[in-house]
Amino acid sequence: MKKVLIVEDEEKIRRVVKNYLEKNGYEVHEASDGKEGLYSSQNEDYDLVILDIMLPEMDGWSVCREIRSKSDIPILMLTARGAESDEIFGLELGADDYLRKPFSLGVLLARIKVLLNRKNSQNNSLKFGELEIAEDAHRVYYKKNEVRLAPKEYELLIYLAKNKGIALSREQILNNVWDYTYYGELRTVDTHIKKLRSKLDGKFIETVRGYGYRFEV
Repeated sequence: MKKVLIVEDEEKIRRVVKNYLEKNGYEVHEASDGKEGLYSSQNEDYDLVILDIMLPEMDGWSVCREIRSKSDIPILMLTARGAESDEIFGLELGADDYLRKPFSLGVLLARIKVLLNRKNSQNNSLKFGELEIAEDAHRVYYKKNEVRLAPKEYELLIYLAKNKGIALSREQILNNVWDYTYYGELRTVDTHIKKLRSKLDGKFIETVRGYGYRFEV
């Protein structure tokens, strides 16, 4: 059974959400202010946190920042505020999703399922700082945003990442990513490296002059 913490100062909302999630098979714990929510999140193992922004004692943004500094638990933020800048700020602090009040319980449940499924898919993932490669889901995330890669770009990244710190020649990369039956030119490797770098802010892939490439963090 998945364990959810809801940090919300409005008792009616907490009760309604708790009852609905429990009927759908979740174990739900409650906190009515930011400090209580942060303490609970740090002393209990939860699968997901539902976090209001406007909270007494400690606001939701501060709670989100503190949780994210020590944990990658999914955080779904709730707010009555409608400004896009608030949403952007919350996501930059590390929130995984953002839901405005009033909200549908069905939509809330759907968002929770998506976040938990994403988390499960990342359990078998390669992590390098802000870069995550979820192999089971065949997805790549950089700075918590999904990076859209072509199939060969994905295979190239996997090959480089699994050989972190090793200088790989263009011939090695060509043979292992495109396989021995591929008779393409070595510049095929350079072209795909260039595209991959552009999607990762030029990070992680270093050029080994006159030889090939190396994945570094």
